[in-house]
Amino acid sequence: MLMLSRTAAALYWLGRYVERADFIARLVEATVRLDALSARPAGEAAWQSALAVTYTDEAFAATGQSYTQSHVARFLTLDAGHPGSIIRCLDMARNNARAVRTALTREAWTAINRAWLLFQNRASTGGATATLNLVEQIKGETRGFEGSIHRMMRNEATWLIQLGAAIERADNTARLVDVKYHLLLPEGEAVGGVVDRDQWTTILQTVSAVTAYRWLYSEGLQPANVIDLLISRFELPRSLAACVEETVQLLSHLARRTGLQGEADRMARARMARMQKTRTSEVIVSGLHEYLEAFVRENAMLDAAIARQFRFI
Repeated sequence: MLMLSRTAAALYWLGRYVERADFIARLVEATVRLDALSARPAGEAAWQSALAVTYTDEAFAATGQSYTQSHVARFLTLDAGHPGSIIRCLDMARNNARAVRTALTREAWTAINRAWLLFQNRASTGGATATLNLVEQIKGETRGFEGSIHRMMRNEATWLIQLGAAIERADNTARLVDVKYHLLLPEGEAVGGVVDRDQWTTILQTVSAVTAYRWLYSEGLQPANVIDLLISRFELPRSLAACVEETVQLLSHLARRTGLQGEADRMARARMARMQKTRTSEVIVSGLHEYLEAFVRENAMLDAAIARQFRFI
């Protein structure tokens, strides 16, 4: 069965915006912990890197504010004046959800609406504890939405939401690793030192992978292993490999149901074939930054191909 192109687009972008809101919430949470709770507070560098990951560094610099927890946390959560804040993501998610309300269960709609309501009449994130409480509430609602989608009928609506989330998740993980590799370690700090170790732990916390890391690697926290986990391990849902595999599967489901198959399917399958041959050690030697930049570009091209294939535009 074919659905209207605007309905397909709304479902896909609903998945992307909810996933983006969840990621920013996790990033803010991890940065607060790195800055306020670690043995060596990271200060401005931690918050600058959070802005770089979300592509909002230039927008924040234009405000003229200092790189403090209160300023950056508010900018990434409550500032509706730019597209990289949680409130903007939830606004867009809610607008898309309203457009496809009949395709969603009451549970899914309620989770979106509750997350959106968290921000009404809120002017400040407060201190570290209040900020952590806010992002924990946001994560609870986005997890609730994700769970409700898994309990919906397995049809085009569900698969399009999940496809948007998979594309967004891949982009977020790639940018997170890339920024850490180039920007997070302050000048003069030793690789493997206290600050470096705390920052790699922060990345694992951002993608909910601390326990997974301990299960899969026995030799303690090693940057090369963190990179391997986030790029190549299909077992981790937020790894690039897992997102790539999920994208192929979802496009296959949609092709069988709708008959729409083409450029996006070919690109996704080719990307998965390359990913299955990827060795993290070779990526690090040949250039991690270049690899991740290429991945983000290809992910954007796949996003555009999906829009064409399902006639979003």
